[in-house]
Amino acid sequence: MTRYRDLGLTVGAMPTGPLNAITDVDGVTVGTTTIVDGDGPLEIGVGPVRTGVTVVVPHDGIGRTTLFAGCHRLNGNGELTGLEWVRESGQLSTPIAITNTHSVGVVRDALVAHDVHGRDDATAFWSLPVVGETYDGALNDINGMHVRPDHVEQALRAAIGGPVPEGNVGGGTGMICHEFKGGTGTASRRTPERHTVGALVQANHGRRERLTVDGVPVGRELPTTAIPSAWDEEERVSLAGSGSIIVVVATDAPLLPHQLERVAQRAGLGIARAGGGGEHSSGDLFIAFSTANHDRNQSYKVEQPATPVQVQMLPDAGISELFWATIEATEEAILNALVAAETSTGRDGITAHALPHEALVEIMRRYGRGPA
Repeated sequence: MTRYRDLGLTVGAMPTGPLNAITDVDGVTVGTTTIVDGDGPLEIGVGPVRTGVTVVVPHDGIGRTTLFAGCHRLNGNGELTGLEWVRESGQLSTPIAITNTHSVGVVRDALVAHDVHGRDDATAFWSLPVVGETYDGALNDINGMHVRPDHVEQALRAAIGGPVPEGNVGGGTGMICHEFKGGTGTASRRTPERHTVGALVQANHGRRERLTVDGVPVGRELPTTAIPSAWDEEERVSLAGSGSIIVVVATDAPLLPHQLERVAQRAGLGIARAGGGGEHSSGDLFIAFSTANHDRNQSYKVEQPATPVQVQMLPDAGISELFWATIEATEEAILNALVAAETSTGRDGITAHALPHEALVEIMRRYGRGPA
């Protein structure tokens, strides 16, 4: 797997974490299940299949304990379940999963089953999981309903710390970004106060001519006449740029829900820096959570004394650095999704071409951004 910085390129000014991934936030793990099967003409229920599931586990005690969280909608033509309770309570109580648009229901139900089955405590009472989606129907037999509960369990079992798979993996398997092959990407940043912010994206958005890399108009330098779009020219009028992006932001900074809502908003600026604009038919939905105070918040489903508890909060004087960390991590996560992705041919021979690495480096060099 090749990542953006493997090409000798950088973006932003803040330092990354050791892995440059959301898993740089201690306690956060990520697992994926990738489903690829068949080639040729679309046969609903048979394939070709290019889809999967990505799971972010915010903390190994999630469910019995909760984490402070906030969320934001840049444009709402999409789904991220459970956000009403996140807004109401300011807390996250389940893992976060991302898949394709028509598999949200089965993934949500599988997370409910995972949460409530096999437990002997009060956390088994009920569950409202957070599950997001983007549309992979250009490459995938999306109406064939190929994601099953066991795929969610596989992703949960695979959830570990360390490097995160990127590109054509998990929920990002069939996604298209700026008319190149897109998918799953992640990155992280460290603030001067030594707090870590990590972002994970499922990138399925953007028009080719708007793709911007570290301020360079790469999309205009690599038009569809040079690297074909997955859409033909007639389809591009209505379809290009109409996809979606889900962003999950994690931090170890001690933030309260209203502060995390503000952090979540800044993911939209990272998307904008890479050329995304939250277009009319795009679903751009973000959630941010903090792993700090994880031992302070017992689930509302667990009986506990109604006595005050002490929590830590970072003063707002220090929040701007977290905003910038979120912006830069989101931007680089999108670039990692593009660089790690490989050319994929899906149903009916539709092909999403990878962003060519050598061409990208040459363009960046011409604009004074590439390696010497």
